[in-house]
Amino acid sequence: MPEKIARRAWLKAASAIAASTATAQNPQQTDVPDKITREALHQSLVVAGLEFTPEQEEMMLRGVNRNLAGYETLRKIDVPLDTEPATRFFPTAPAVVRGKFQPTRYKATQAPANLEDLAFAPVTEIAPLLKAKKVKSVDLTRMYLGRLKRYGPKLNCVITLTEELALAQAEQADSEIRHGKYRGPLHGVPCGVKDLFATKGIKTTWGAEPYANQIFDYDSTVVERLRAAGSPLLAKLSMGALAQGGLWFGGMTKTPWNLEQSSSGSSAGSAAATAAGLVGFSIGTETLGSIISPSTRCGTTGL
Repeated sequence: MPEKIARRAWLKAASAIAASTATAQNPQQTDVPDKITREALHQSLVVAGLEFTPEQEEMMLRGVNRNLAGYETLRKIDVPLDTEPATRFFPTAPAVVRGKFQPTRYKATQAPANLEDLAFAPVTEIAPLLKAKKVKSVDLTRMYLGRLKRYGPKLNCVITLTEELALAQAEQADSEIRHGKYRGPLHGVPCGVKDLFATKGIKTTWGAEPYANQIFDYDSTVVERLRAAGSPLLAKLSMGALAQGGLWFGGMTKTPWNLEQSSSGSSAGSAAATAAGLVGFSIGTETLGSIISPSTRCGTTGL
């Protein structure tokens, strides 16, 4: 029976892959000899039917060669042919008994005289008020829409405002809550989503100018689940072009703490809008710092 693959070997390979990805974004960090030449790269692009400028190919070449180093490290690991693929990730020991998940229960407080005092309130404070019928989703939605119109342009964090949809969904949420059909803690809480997620009949730009008028005829799974949870969709929020940084085709998204500073990205608008109290909560995505970085810059908590 072949020996088990050494855990350290896997970690070393994974580290090499991660390092090559990170250094591709910071080319000054290392000097890796080019095994893939400019000509080889150009010919592969021709085969794929892609065209780039010489300058773009030169930028691409550095990343391709760095990634190659990671692939070579990974291939040095001997993986026996009878090795089963990982079907689940369970880091705790088998003997560990885990308690059953119990959601925290919050009691409704009194609604403020000025609804805008809830602009910075967490979902855990807003949800009980909605469930207890002490505030209405429509009123919350109008409040957030007003703030999006007032502060969104200053932060450059909104790509598409979905006002009509949000109000219709908020009215439906109020009606359902009024008739005892409470869907859960997001019911009636207005939200914003990163403009990476497809929204049926509404522009999904990916923050990139070539896709500025792109419209899908379906909703992404995330948007479907938000709708099923009863959360009104306020806006499609800015993202770095093709999920890179905080710069999109409309300019730089700014942190509300310093209008001269980028909110970072790529979940730029999600972090900025949440920090500025423009949405009840927001959805972003994470690949290599796309939630962590803007959360750090804007002072939000990202999961």
